[in-house]
Amino acid sequence: MDRSEADSSDSEQAEKPCSRCERTPRYCVCAFTQPLQVKTKVLVLQHPQEPGVDIGTVPIIRSLLPSAVIRTGLSWPNLRKALGEETSAQSWGVLYLGSVHVEELPKDRKLFVVDKKGLPVPNQDAELKKLQGVVLLDGTWSQAKTLWWRNAWLLKLRRLVVNSQTRSLYDRIRKEPRKGCLSTLETAGEVLEALERREDIIPAITKPLQELVTRLSKNPKPQARGRRSSTGHRWRRR
Repeated sequence: MDRSEADSSDSEQAEKPCSRCERTPRYCVCAFTQPLQVKTKVLVLQHPQEPGVDIGTVPIIRSLLPSAVIRTGLSWPNLRKALGEETSAQSWGVLYLGSVHVEELPKDRKLFVVDKKGLPVPNQDAELKKLQGVVLLDGTWSQAKTLWWRNAWLLKLRRLVVNSQTRSLYDRIRKEPRKGCLSTLETAGEVLEALERREDIIPAITKPLQELVTRLSKNPKPQARGRRSSTGHRWRRR
């Protein structure tokens, strides 16, 4: 093997994706993650155009929450098929901001159950206690909307909205379209913190996310030809 072949082999080995998060070493932040054991089940429905997106946070979710179920696609016949096990839709919630304006929500809590009109339902604490699992929609705003409308069974779940008092860490690398926008990872953290009343969850997700944002800001991932930059006008929903 000559020098050029050896260099090529070393380069390919160095760029081999991580077996946990599936990112190349340049963007792998598994060393900054500590797996969390949570009681709440987490199901992520990921738009098929999301895998491989540089600012995507699902790889970190996979590393942080080993029990989370990640499904990539556009539609599933029901919650059971998406989750891969028997469950009751009444014990699940789905995060979907839609047209809800978080600035109009009460400031006394972070997580709300809302009705079809986007208004908080009565007895919030009682409604949240019924939840055994949450569904997150991963993609741009338009992609999340597609997932929402192509999976009618989501309407059978309790609709949840996060009213975070902090700005997304992604503000450093891309502009948010509106207040209340968080990455999928940050949304998962806010929800789990509220449901499980634990103070260790937000710090656990912040550490790897900060590292990823720092790496992306210093060394942006090259975009494939014909693909818009993720920091451009393809607004990310979470």
